[in-house]
Amino acid sequence: MAMAYRRGDKLPPEINNILFVKNLPFKITAKEMYDIFGKFGAIRQIRVGKTAQTKGTAFVIYEDVMEAKTACEKLQGYNVSNRYLVVLYYQITKVYQRMNTEEGRKKLELMREKYGLGEGDKKGWLLDGQTPSRTPARR
Repeated sequence: MAMAYRRGDKLPPEINNILFVKNLPFKITAKEMYDIFGKFGAIRQIRVGKTAQTKGTAFVIYEDVMEAKTACEKLQGYNVSNRYLVVLYYQITKVYQRMNTEEGRKKLELMREKYGLGEGDKKGWLLDGQTPSRTPARR
């Protein structure tokens, strides 16, 4: 059951005014998006994915957090052209964590190259994706 929040109440940290929408029809227009999401409040911006990787997704940015919260609750599972919408709050911290992970992997690769670690490493360490080779046991 959804809790009702008053203006002065504290919202959980994951709730913000940016919604990430998945499972959209590929041919949806910005006007149709404004018609669907505009019912719940003033929209600052809608960004619909155009490339092959981002088709079917969109970002909807509301002016107010409470309007975004209402839209997220009401439009979760909403049917648009026989597709059920998945509406989530955009989590910027997850994006930064992913970026930091990529930076960490790059630094790790530089360290491996610098110290000569890698495929020919004789110390028995395996890289990601490698499987231990089966060698006959010595007697």
